Amino acid sequence: MRVYFWGTRGSLPASITAETVRKKIVRALNAAKGRTFEDDGEIENFIDNELPFTVSKTYGSNTTCIEIKNGDEYMICDAGTGLRDLGNHHMKLIEQGLQPRSGSIFHIFMSHFHWDHIQGFPFFTPAYIPGNQIRIYGYHKKLKNVFAKQQSQPYFPVPLTAMNADIQFVTLDLGKTAAIGGFEISGIEQKHPGVSYGFRFQKDGKSVVYSSDAEHKTKSESPARDESYPFLKFFKGVDLLIFDAQYDWNEAVLSKEDWGHSSYVAAVELSVKAKVKRLCLFHNEPTYTDDKLDALLEDTKNYLSVYNNRKPHPLVIDLAYDGQEIEV
Repeated sequence: MRVYFWGTRGSLPASITAETVRKKIVRALNAAKGRTFEDDGEIENFIDNELPFTVSKTYGSNTTCIEIKNGDEYMICDAGTGLRDLGNHHMKLIEQGLQPRSGSIFHIFMSHFHWDHIQGFPFFTPAYIPGNQIRIYGYHKKLKNVFAKQQSQPYFPVPLTAMNADIQFVTLDLGKTAAIGGFEISGIEQKHPGVSYGFRFQKDGKSVVYSSDAEHKTKSESPARDESYPFLKFFKGVDLLIFDAQYDWNEAVLSKEDWGHSSYVAAVELSVKAKVKRLCLFHNEPTYTDDKLDALLEDTKNYLSVYNNRKPHPLVIDLAYDGQEIEV
Protein backbone atom coordinates (compact mmCIF):
# COMPACT_ATOMS: atom_id res chain seq x y z
CA MET A 1 0.00 0.00 0.00
CA ARG A 2 1.35 3.43 -0.96
CA VAL A 3 0.09 6.88 -0.01
CA TYR A 4 0.70 9.84 -2.30
CA PHE A 5 0.28 13.43 -1.10
CA TRP A 6 -1.17 15.74 -3.77
CA GLY A 7 -1.99 18.61 -1.39
CA THR A 8 -0.80 19.18 2.17
CA ARG A 9 -1.62 22.79 3.10
CA GLY A 10 -4.53 23.77 5.29
CA SER A 11 -6.98 26.66 5.07
CA LEU A 12 -5.92 28.04 1.68
CA PRO A 13 -3.23 27.55 -0.98
CA ALA A 14 0.14 29.10 -0.17
CA SER A 15 2.05 29.75 -3.38
CA ILE A 16 5.81 30.16 -3.25
CA THR A 17 6.90 33.75 -3.98
CA ALA A 18 9.59 35.04 -6.34
CA GLU A 19 11.53 36.32 -3.34
CA THR A 20 11.49 32.87 -1.75
CA VAL A 21 12.72 31.25 -4.97
CA ARG A 22 15.53 33.80 -5.17
CA LYS A 23 16.63 33.08 -1.60
CA LYS A 24 16.73 29.34 -2.35
CA ILE A 25 18.90 29.97 -5.43
CA VAL A 26 21.31 32.15 -3.42
CA ARG A 27 21.62 29.47 -0.72
CA ALA A 28 22.19 26.77 -3.34
CA LEU A 29 24.89 28.80 -5.13
CA ASN A 30 26.64 29.54 -1.84
CA ALA A 31 26.61 25.83 -1.02
CA ALA A 32 28.15 25.10 -4.44
CA LYS A 33 31.05 27.59 -4.12
CA GLY A 34 34.32 26.05 -5.20
CA ARG A 35 32.62 23.02 -6.71
CA THR A 36 32.85 21.89 -10.32
CA PHE A 37 30.27 19.69 -11.97
CA GLU A 38 31.14 17.57 -15.00
CA ASP A 39 27.57 16.91 -16.12
CA ASP A 40 23.90 17.21 -15.21
CA GLY A 41 24.10 13.96 -13.26
CA GLU A 42 26.60 15.46 -10.81
CA ILE A 43 24.46 18.56 -10.45
CA GLU A 44 21.37 16.50 -9.70
CA ASN A 45 23.31 14.38 -7.21
CA PHE A 46 24.45 17.56 -5.44
CA ILE A 47 20.89 18.88 -5.31
CA ASP A 48 19.38 15.61 -4.09
CA ASN A 49 22.03 14.55 -1.58
CA GLU A 50 23.88 17.64 -0.34
CA LEU A 51 21.37 20.49 -0.25
CA PRO A 52 18.86 20.62 2.61
CA PHE A 53 15.23 19.96 1.77
CA THR A 54 14.28 23.60 2.33
CA VAL A 55 16.71 24.67 -0.41
CA SER A 56 16.29 21.93 -3.01
CA LYS A 57 12.53 21.49 -2.62
CA THR A 58 9.44 22.98 -1.01
CA TYR A 59 6.70 21.60 1.21
CA GLY A 60 4.22 22.78 -1.40
CA SER A 61 1.19 24.97 -1.80
CA ASN A 62 -1.83 22.78 -2.67
CA THR A 63 -4.63 22.26 -0.19
CA THR A 64 -5.62 18.88 1.15
CA CYS A 65 -5.78 15.84 -1.10
CA ILE A 66 -4.16 12.44 -0.68
CA GLU A 67 -4.33 9.23 -2.70
CA ILE A 68 -4.06 5.70 -1.39
CA LYS A 69 -2.70 3.73 -4.34
CA ASN A 70 -5.08 0.91 -5.16
CA GLY A 71 -4.45 -0.66 -8.55
CA ASP A 72 -6.89 0.56 -11.17
CA GLU A 73 -9.27 2.31 -8.75
CA TYR A 74 -8.40 5.64 -7.17
CA MET A 75 -8.89 6.00 -3.39
CA ILE A 76 -8.79 9.72 -2.56
CA CYS A 77 -9.24 11.70 0.64
CA ASP A 78 -10.59 15.23 0.23
CA ALA A 79 -10.82 17.40 -2.86
CA GLY A 80 -8.61 20.41 -2.20
CA THR A 81 -6.51 22.02 -4.93
CA GLY A 82 -4.25 18.96 -4.94
CA LEU A 83 -7.09 17.11 -6.69
CA ARG A 84 -6.48 19.20 -9.82
CA ASP A 85 -2.89 17.93 -10.01
CA LEU A 86 -4.09 14.36 -9.45
CA GLY A 87 -6.51 14.78 -12.35
CA ASN A 88 -3.82 16.28 -14.58
CA HIS A 89 -1.53 13.35 -13.77
CA HIS A 90 -4.31 10.94 -14.74
CA MET A 91 -4.69 12.73 -18.07
CA LYS A 92 -0.94 12.42 -18.73
CA LEU A 93 -1.20 8.67 -18.12
CA ILE A 94 -3.93 8.57 -20.77
CA GLU A 95 -1.66 10.42 -23.24
CA GLN A 96 1.09 7.89 -22.53
CA GLY A 97 -1.28 4.99 -23.15
CA LEU A 98 -1.10 3.87 -19.52
CA GLN A 99 -4.77 4.55 -18.73
CA PRO A 100 -7.92 4.10 -20.82
CA ARG A 101 -9.57 7.30 -22.05
CA SER A 102 -12.66 6.59 -19.98
CA GLY A 103 -14.03 4.06 -17.54
CA SER A 104 -11.76 4.96 -14.61
CA ILE A 105 -13.16 4.73 -11.08
CA PHE A 106 -12.50 7.42 -8.47
CA HIS A 107 -13.57 7.01 -4.82
CA ILE A 108 -13.39 10.34 -2.96
CA PHE A 109 -13.82 10.42 0.84
CA MET A 110 -14.75 13.80 2.31
CA SER A 111 -13.72 14.82 5.82
CA HIS A 112 -15.90 17.97 5.61
CA PHE A 113 -16.74 20.81 3.26
CA HIS A 114 -14.60 23.81 4.12
CA TRP A 115 -13.19 25.46 1.01
CA ASP A 116 -9.70 24.01 1.30
CA HIS A 117 -11.20 20.52 1.08
CA ILE A 118 -13.56 20.98 -1.88
CA GLN A 119 -12.13 23.75 -4.06
CA GLY A 120 -10.21 21.40 -6.37
CA PHE A 121 -13.24 19.44 -7.55
CA PRO A 122 -14.47 21.91 -10.22
CA PHE A 123 -10.99 21.67 -11.82
CA PHE A 124 -10.84 17.86 -11.72
CA THR A 125 -10.63 17.00 -15.43
CA PRO A 126 -11.66 13.31 -15.14
CA ALA A 127 -15.06 14.50 -13.83
CA TYR A 128 -15.82 15.94 -17.28
CA ILE A 129 -15.12 12.72 -19.18
CA PRO A 130 -18.12 10.49 -20.03
CA GLY A 131 -17.69 6.92 -18.85
CA ASN A 132 -15.65 7.74 -15.76
CA GLN A 133 -17.22 6.79 -12.44
CA ILE A 134 -16.84 9.14 -9.48
CA ARG A 135 -18.18 8.17 -6.08
CA ILE A 136 -18.09 10.79 -3.35
CA TYR A 137 -18.47 9.48 0.21
CA GLY A 138 -18.97 11.15 3.55
CA TYR A 139 -20.75 10.98 6.88
CA HIS A 140 -22.43 14.36 6.42
CA LYS A 141 -25.92 14.60 4.99
CA LYS A 142 -26.73 16.30 1.66
CA LEU A 143 -23.32 15.71 0.07
CA LYS A 144 -24.60 16.55 -3.41
CA ASN A 145 -26.08 19.86 -2.30
CA VAL A 146 -22.68 21.08 -1.11
CA PHE A 147 -20.92 20.29 -4.38
CA ALA A 148 -23.78 21.66 -6.46
CA LYS A 149 -23.78 24.93 -4.50
CA GLN A 150 -20.02 25.35 -4.92
CA GLN A 151 -20.52 25.11 -8.70
CA SER A 152 -23.33 27.61 -8.93
CA GLN A 153 -23.54 31.34 -9.50
CA PRO A 154 -22.06 33.58 -8.22
CA TYR A 155 -19.32 31.22 -6.99
CA PHE A 156 -18.40 29.29 -10.15
CA PRO A 157 -19.45 29.51 -13.82
CA VAL A 158 -19.64 25.77 -14.61
CA PRO A 159 -22.47 23.84 -12.89
CA LEU A 160 -22.10 20.36 -11.47
CA THR A 161 -24.51 19.13 -14.14
CA ALA A 162 -21.95 20.04 -16.83
CA MET A 163 -19.63 17.32 -15.57
CA ASN A 164 -20.19 14.34 -17.85
CA ALA A 165 -18.80 11.56 -15.66
CA ASP A 166 -21.14 9.33 -13.70
CA ILE A 167 -21.02 11.15 -10.34
CA GLN A 168 -22.82 9.68 -7.35
CA PHE A 169 -22.91 10.75 -3.71
CA VAL A 170 -22.98 8.18 -0.91
CA THR A 171 -23.69 8.95 2.75
CA LEU A 172 -21.91 6.42 4.95
CA ASP A 173 -23.12 5.01 8.27
CA LEU A 174 -20.75 6.13 11.02
CA GLY A 175 -21.44 3.03 13.08
CA LYS A 176 -20.60 0.52 10.37
CA THR A 177 -17.53 -0.60 8.44
CA ALA A 178 -17.88 -0.07 4.69
CA ALA A 179 -16.28 -2.30 2.04
CA ILE A 180 -15.14 -0.08 -0.87
CA GLY A 181 -12.45 -0.70 -3.46
CA GLY A 182 -11.18 -3.74 -1.57
CA PHE A 183 -10.71 -1.74 1.64
CA GLU A 184 -12.50 -1.93 4.97
CA ILE A 185 -13.29 1.66 5.91
CA SER A 186 -14.48 3.04 9.22
CA GLY A 187 -14.93 6.58 10.50
CA ILE A 188 -14.89 8.77 13.59
CA GLU A 189 -16.39 12.17 14.37
CA GLN A 190 -13.81 14.88 15.06
CA LYS A 191 -13.87 18.20 16.90
CA HIS A 192 -13.88 20.88 14.21
CA PRO A 193 -16.20 23.80 13.38
CA GLY A 194 -19.11 22.27 11.48
CA VAL A 195 -17.87 18.75 12.38
CA SER A 196 -15.32 16.73 10.41
CA TYR A 197 -14.70 13.00 10.15
CA GLY A 198 -11.59 10.85 10.12
CA PHE A 199 -11.23 7.66 8.07
CA ARG A 200 -9.41 4.41 8.73
CA PHE A 201 -8.51 2.29 5.69
CA GLN A 202 -7.52 -1.37 6.10
CA LYS A 203 -6.44 -3.87 3.45
CA ASP A 204 -4.19 -6.94 3.35
CA GLY A 205 -3.05 -6.45 6.93
CA LYS A 206 -2.03 -2.80 6.39
CA SER A 207 -3.79 0.30 7.70
CA VAL A 208 -3.85 4.06 7.15
CA VAL A 209 -5.73 6.68 9.18
CA TYR A 210 -6.56 10.01 7.58
CA SER A 211 -7.37 12.46 10.37
CA SER A 212 -7.39 16.00 9.02
CA ASP A 213 -9.08 19.00 10.64
CA ALA A 214 -9.36 17.63 14.15
CA GLU A 215 -8.61 19.40 17.40
CA HIS A 216 -7.12 17.39 20.25
CA LYS A 217 -6.45 19.53 23.29
CA THR A 218 -3.33 18.86 25.33
CA LYS A 219 -4.10 20.63 28.58
CA SER A 220 -3.91 18.43 31.66
CA GLU A 221 -7.70 18.26 32.07
CA SER A 222 -8.49 17.58 28.39
CA PRO A 223 -10.20 14.33 27.27
CA ALA A 224 -7.18 13.53 25.08
CA ARG A 225 -5.22 12.83 28.26
CA ASP A 226 -7.67 10.11 29.28
CA GLU A 227 -6.99 6.46 28.44
CA SER A 228 -10.63 6.09 27.33
CA TYR A 229 -10.24 8.77 24.64
CA PRO A 230 -11.93 7.20 21.55
CA PHE A 231 -9.16 8.23 19.16
CA LEU A 232 -6.72 5.94 20.94
CA LYS A 233 -8.79 2.99 19.77
CA PHE A 234 -9.26 4.47 16.29
CA PHE A 235 -5.52 5.07 15.89
CA LYS A 236 -4.43 1.84 17.61
CA GLY A 237 -1.52 0.12 15.89
CA VAL A 238 -2.05 1.91 12.59
CA ASP A 239 0.81 1.68 10.09
CA LEU A 240 0.45 5.33 9.02
CA LEU A 241 -1.36 8.12 10.84
CA ILE A 242 -1.92 11.28 8.78
CA PHE A 243 -2.56 13.84 11.50
CA ASP A 244 -3.63 17.49 11.46
CA ALA A 245 -0.80 19.35 13.21
CA GLN A 246 -1.35 22.77 11.67
CA TYR A 247 -0.22 24.77 14.70
CA ASP A 248 2.75 24.85 16.98
CA TRP A 249 2.06 24.34 20.68
CA ASN A 250 1.72 28.05 21.52
CA GLU A 251 -0.86 28.63 18.80
CA ALA A 252 -2.86 25.51 19.65
CA VAL A 253 -3.06 26.36 23.35
CA LEU A 254 -2.96 30.16 23.49
CA SER A 255 -4.01 32.07 20.37
CA LYS A 256 -5.95 29.55 18.26
CA GLU A 257 -7.70 27.28 20.73
CA ASP A 258 -11.07 26.02 19.43
CA TRP A 259 -10.15 26.81 15.82
CA GLY A 260 -10.38 23.10 15.04
CA HIS A 261 -6.75 22.08 14.58
CA SER A 262 -4.02 20.42 16.64
CA SER A 263 -0.30 20.60 17.34
CA TYR A 264 2.65 18.22 17.18
CA VAL A 265 2.34 17.77 20.95
CA ALA A 266 -1.04 16.07 20.57
CA ALA A 267 0.26 14.15 17.55
CA VAL A 268 3.18 12.65 19.45
CA GLU A 269 1.29 11.88 22.66
CA LEU A 270 -1.61 10.15 20.92
CA SER A 271 0.70 8.27 18.55
CA VAL A 272 2.81 6.89 21.40
CA LYS A 273 -0.22 5.88 23.46
CA ALA A 274 -1.91 4.23 20.46
CA LYS A 275 1.30 2.48 19.35
CA VAL A 276 1.20 4.12 15.92
CA LYS A 277 4.05 2.95 13.67
CA ARG A 278 4.48 6.04 11.50
CA LEU A 279 3.20 9.59 12.03
CA CYS A 280 2.85 12.11 9.22
CA LEU A 281 2.12 15.72 10.24
CA PHE A 282 -0.39 17.21 7.81
CA HIS A 283 -2.61 20.22 6.98
CA ASN A 284 0.37 22.58 7.09
CA GLU A 285 -0.23 26.16 8.18
CA PRO A 286 -0.29 28.38 5.02
CA THR A 287 1.72 31.18 6.67
CA TYR A 288 4.60 28.84 7.55
CA THR A 289 7.69 28.98 5.33
CA ASP A 290 9.66 25.88 4.39
CA ASP A 291 12.20 26.75 7.09
CA LYS A 292 9.45 27.11 9.70
CA LEU A 293 7.96 23.75 8.71
CA ASP A 294 11.40 22.15 8.85
CA ALA A 295 11.85 23.54 12.36
CA LEU A 296 8.41 22.22 13.31
CA LEU A 297 9.42 18.73 12.21
CA GLU A 298 12.60 18.96 14.29
CA ASP A 299 10.62 20.19 17.31
CA THR A 300 8.28 17.22 16.92
CA LYS A 301 11.15 14.73 16.93
CA ASN A 302 12.67 16.47 19.96
CA TYR A 303 9.35 16.36 21.80
CA LEU A 304 9.08 12.62 21.14
CA SER A 305 12.46 12.19 22.83
CA VAL A 306 11.38 14.29 25.84
CA TYR A 307 7.99 12.59 26.09
CA ASN A 308 9.72 9.19 26.06
CA ASN A 309 12.14 10.19 28.84
CA ARG A 310 15.03 10.72 26.41
CA LYS A 311 14.91 7.08 25.36
CA PRO A 312 14.78 5.93 21.70
CA HIS A 313 11.27 5.32 20.38
CA PRO A 314 10.36 3.38 17.19
CA LEU A 315 7.82 5.97 16.01
CA VAL A 316 8.80 7.34 12.57
CA ILE A 317 7.83 10.98 12.02
CA ASP A 318 7.36 12.82 8.70
CA LEU A 319 5.99 16.22 7.76
CA ALA A 320 3.90 15.91 4.61
CA TYR A 321 4.86 17.74 1.42
CA ASP A 322 3.24 17.90 -2.00
CA GLY A 323 4.58 15.04 -4.10
CA GLN A 324 5.60 12.86 -1.16
CA GLU A 325 4.96 9.14 -1.40
CA ILE A 326 5.03 6.81 1.61
CA GLU A 327 5.15 3.04 1.38
CA VAL A 328 3.03 1.44 4.10
